[in-house]
Amino acid sequence: MNKPIRAVSIFCMVLFLALMANATYLQFIKADDYNTDPKNVRVVTEAFSRERGLILVGENPVARSDPSNDQYKFQRVYPGRQVFAPVTGYLQLGSQTGIERSQNEILSGEDPRLFVNRLVDLLKGDTNQGGNVVLTLSSAAQRAAYRALRDTVGPDGEGSVVAIQPKTGKVLAMVSYPSYDPNDLASHNAKEREAAYNRLEADDRQPLLNRAIQTRLFPGSTFKVVTAAAAIENGDYQADDRVPAGATWQAPGTRGEQNVIDNEGRVGCNPAQITFAAAMEDSCNTAFAKMAVKVGPEKMREQAEKFGFNSDYLKDLTNQAVSIYPKSVVDTVDGVKQPPRELNDAETARTGFGQFDVQATPLQMAMVAAALGNNGKLMRPYLVQELQSAAFEVLKTTEPEELRQAVSPGTAQQVTDLMVSTVDNGTASPAAIPGVQVAGKTGTAQRGVEGAPPYGWFVSYAPARNAQVAVAVMIQEAPGKEIAGGQLGGPIAKAVMEAVLKQ
Repeated sequence: MNKPIRAVSIFCMVLFLALMANATYLQFIKADDYNTDPKNVRVVTEAFSRERGLILVGENPVARSDPSNDQYKFQRVYPGRQVFAPVTGYLQLGSQTGIERSQNEILSGEDPRLFVNRLVDLLKGDTNQGGNVVLTLSSAAQRAAYRALRDTVGPDGEGSVVAIQPKTGKVLAMVSYPSYDPNDLASHNAKEREAAYNRLEADDRQPLLNRAIQTRLFPGSTFKVVTAAAAIENGDYQADDRVPAGATWQAPGTRGEQNVIDNEGRVGCNPAQITFAAAMEDSCNTAFAKMAVKVGPEKMREQAEKFGFNSDYLKDLTNQAVSIYPKSVVDTVDGVKQPPRELNDAETARTGFGQFDVQATPLQMAMVAAALGNNGKLMRPYLVQELQSAAFEVLKTTEPEELRQAVSPGTAQQVTDLMVSTVDNGTASPAAIPGVQVAGKTGTAQRGVEGAPPYGWFVSYAPARNAQVAVAVMIQEAPGKEIAGGQLGGPIAKAVMEAVLKQ
């Protein structure tokens, strides 16, 4: 072989090797990066065009993909609209939220468990189909919660409802109000889609927010069930004991009227000592403030954390806010931050009735109620019941998972007795259901802003001795109405409990 031909041959071989190396680099090393790059329009368009799986509540789809005549082939449709939107989320070109996001692999058909299905579709020349996601939600409970909340807070109101099956942790209802129609955000018309998103994003009431897991507020007097559990678990009191109360109380080491704790006019709390049941029935701040101080901040925090505070627990949705029982306080002296310190008596006293720096999501307070209704056993909440292939073959079923024993069965029973008495004889009476023993507790939490209305809360479970459903209601805004946890939240909780118990 002469020299020029040899040179050309070597050059061609180098080009061939370079081509193979580049193809190997692109197909194997960088493939995942390119596939997940949001700038890769081809991948995004292909995913948006795929026949995505169903999101099911029972046998009914709350999200499905219908054939379309445009470039994307399939249109994502949400029959559940505003009622289910906080859970389903929405699918947009290049982005997802809610279950659409957390279960994207199965819904898009990219999950490894669907490999055989993809191979069969390929051989048959069919479009790759996504798998289905079956939710734990009860359609009756979800719709009852949405209607009751909407009708109670009014068109300009804000709030949330969560219902849990205590024995398993299944989320039976998760409602956030105001809500939105995911169909507007899934439109194939870019102008319509963007206009809908911009309108929702600009709304001061934040309809895109899932308040059930993303809004964290002072739980107010609903937290008194945690304080009661801590006091009983710690051996300080029993449910049939008398406890210290009083018309007002000022924690040791504090001065000034702003640090005086009162009972907001509830005269049943005025005696120096009252029964534990009366303290719960009348929601006496002074009683639970003194109780919290006696338990102490460390054991109060320990009890709150056993119920789920200061931790994550829901795996099926992202962006969950962590509920808080304060771990420490950082003071500032002359503009200089001091080392963290433990809560003092005055701060601990206010945590006893859900104020100071205690904050909770509706899901967290539903978990507290569910654990008490489950003999003290706290189950992990979950929304995904089952994963299926497009042909409805079961790929995975979620098994209930015990997180921990939050309180002993004896303590749970005593707190239940106190909460039943609160429904039968106290502030939680609006949740009473004829023929069913209901355990409940109201909460009206001050915002800490002068002249601002309070937040309203309500927690309950029924039947009290064999709980099938636990509910938490949070009223954030109810324009034109006086916000009180029992008055507004009680009937909502009752509607949800009745919907579950009638099934």
